[in-house]
Amino acid sequence: MLSDPTLTSRAEDGRDVPLLVWRADGPLRAVSSGPLGGGIGVRHWVLNATVPMSYGRDDPAVHLAALAADLALDGAGVGLLTGVDVTEVVARTDTGVRVWATVGLGTPVPAAAPAPAALTQPVGTVNIVVYVPARLADAALVNAVATATEAKTQAIMELGLAATGTPTDAVTVLCPVDGPEAAYGGPRSTWGAPLARAVHAAVLAGGAGPVVPWSDRLSG
Repeated sequence: MLSDPTLTSRAEDGRDVPLLVWRADGPLRAVSSGPLGGGIGVRHWVLNATVPMSYGRDDPAVHLAALAADLALDGAGVGLLTGVDVTEVVARTDTGVRVWATVGLGTPVPAAAPAPAALTQPVGTVNIVVYVPARLADAALVNAVATATEAKTQAIMELGLAATGTPTDAVTVLCPVDGPEAAYGGPRSTWGAPLARAVHAAVLAGGAGPVVPWSDRLSG
């Protein structure tokens, strides 16, 4: 089982910067596109860290590993970064599937735009963390990422943006290591359907209000 996230902070440039930490009460199977702990494997925690919009480190995995060590997080985990304040996390649940999203849409782009969009606005990031209460096969885990992305894109389009996401979005899906294995994670499957609904609801809610970048909060 994955806990609700705990809000904590770290000192950075003389300021307290917020962090969200999810802890598991045992090992979980996971798939993630995060810079730390990406791929498929067994994970024990998830960390979502706010960073300044000026963030320019080229070793985010090393940075996140150091943050995890500071928090005494044991074992392998997943680390995510975002330029928005993670205290704005939105949680939704549907048929046992639990979803948390931090939604920053400062740079919405169509994935297949003919040329890379110029980053003239603060970079936004949509980080999505999902817990499914049933063991998913490897293919189902990968399919669940696709389903979450499709649901995110649906929400973004309903928010009136001609975009599929931002250049730095990440998805993490976790599930138990034991139990009967579900073979599918698509949007009409037993677990993919509630996953899609919960992700859609979380991103729609998170994107509906003004999400202020952390750096803007500090200067305000």
